[in-house]
Amino acid sequence: MARRGLRHKLMLGMALVAGSILLLAGGTCYGLYAYYMSVKTTDKKLVELTSANNIIEAINSLELIEPTDPQTYQFHILGIRSQLAAYRDVHAYTVATGYDPDGGEEERHLMDLLHQQLDFLETELHWLQKPVGGASTTQDANNYEKVRVAQERVRRTAEHLRLALITDIQRNGRSSSSTIRQSIWLVGFALVWAILLVGTMLYYFRAWMFAPIRELQAGVQRVHAGNFTQPIQLHSHDELQELADEFNAMVARLHAVYADLARQVNERSRQLVRSERMVSVGFLAAGVAHEINNPLASILFCAEALERRWQEVLSAIATTGAAASGNLLAAEAEVLARYLKMIQQEALRCKDITQKLLDFSRTSDRRKEPTDLTGLIRGVLEVARHLPASRGKSVVFEPTGYIVAPVNAQDLKSVILNLVVNALDSMDDGGKLTIRLGTTAGYAEMIFTDTGCGMTPEVLQNIFEPFFTKNRTGKGTGLGLFISHQIVDQHGGTITATSPGPGQGSTFTVRIPLQLPQGETTPTTDSDSDNPQVLAFPRGRREAA
Repeated sequence: MARRGLRHKLMLGMALVAGSILLLAGGTCYGLYAYYMSVKTTDKKLVELTSANNIIEAINSLELIEPTDPQTYQFHILGIRSQLAAYRDVHAYTVATGYDPDGGEEERHLMDLLHQQLDFLETELHWLQKPVGGASTTQDANNYEKVRVAQERVRRTAEHLRLALITDIQRNGRSSSSTIRQSIWLVGFALVWAILLVGTMLYYFRAWMFAPIRELQAGVQRVHAGNFTQPIQLHSHDELQELADEFNAMVARLHAVYADLARQVNERSRQLVRSERMVSVGFLAAGVAHEINNPLASILFCAEALERRWQEVLSAIATTGAAASGNLLAAEAEVLARYLKMIQQEALRCKDITQKLLDFSRTSDRRKEPTDLTGLIRGVLEVARHLPASRGKSVVFEPTGYIVAPVNAQDLKSVILNLVVNALDSMDDGGKLTIRLGTTAGYAEMIFTDTGCGMTPEVLQNIFEPFFTKNRTGKGTGLGLFISHQIVDQHGGTITATSPGPGQGSTFTVRIPLQLPQGETTPTTDSDSDNPQVLAFPRGRREAA
């Protein structure tokens, strides 16, 4: 199908509108011109009618004069001729300006006839004054009657002239009325045509321009929102459709570019993850080697020392008697016991490091179940109150209600215990640890606030890094907070640390989702079906451990 250019449609619409305007203007001008011509013709004819009335009045004045008074009678005839000449001039001007409906033919005929009748009247008047048969006949009744008849003919011709003028005025009025009616019909038709044309153009402009422009706008908004799969559908067969086709082609190319970029980003992300994993493995291996190297060095030193002392004891036993050997063994027993105790402690330290690494490696495989967080924290505090670090310090627990969240109880318990132990280690005697439990924005929130030694910005920046420790006791491995961060992250939550500064205490905030992330399920039991995951009943009391 051939494309109809939008400019052609606009030109067609403009041509139709211009034609309608011209038709409306033409009808109006036609009516106004007819009215103007009618008024001017009527004015001219009224002037002629006034002049004709003057002729008739002059003719009627002859009736008051007896023909026997030839001088006076002749003078009035000259007056009639003068009025007739004046009318002829007025009529000639009317014809010359084009305001006479029939071109002045009838008026000219009547003027000529009136002129002839005036000549005949003068002839009859002459015969009335001329003697007949040599005798004076000025009082001859026959001639007198002929003069009166000729005078009546002049009057009737003048009346016919006036009647012709009146007829012209009436004919002009009827003609102008007909012309004005035609003009009204023409203007009315043009007005109706213009209204229909405007309505039709609005309908087609909506289909040709408004609807395609709205579709283009909607398509651009879809692309702006990231939807590249829904093309713009236009069938206007004009430049707007060409624009939509080009836009669709551009969006298709852009979609292909985005898809390729997404593929590359995904591939680079996987490579980056693999690289980060390798780096993490290397970093972890270096940290483990560093951490285990110290206790292993101690174990090696103690073993070598034990070996030397044992060789010395054996040599002494070989050179001395039994009594001396017993005394020597008794003297060395304390040293041997101390070295063996040191070896045992360092071996347990290595075991603790490897156990934490194993715990970290198993965090992603632990299942989550609805758990009472209030009871979980109470259980941890019951254990922590027997630790040596808790002596001389107070722990205050402030739950806001009964809160249940899907967690792995053992993992979260290790997180809470680690935070409690760290807080107790950071405080001196008389210190206070406050634990608050509540809900906010779909999360269970646990806030651990202590009055301990606090942290510097540098420590806060690296607090969750593996093998980073600033424990005041010097016994930390630097893995506790790192593993806690991983456990909370595996639960879909967050753990943050803040501190006003050294000596001003610290605050750790743990947030755990109250519901499982979308797509993740947890096994349900009979008891779970009766208890929702989030229940909060205010208790209004503080519990201390």
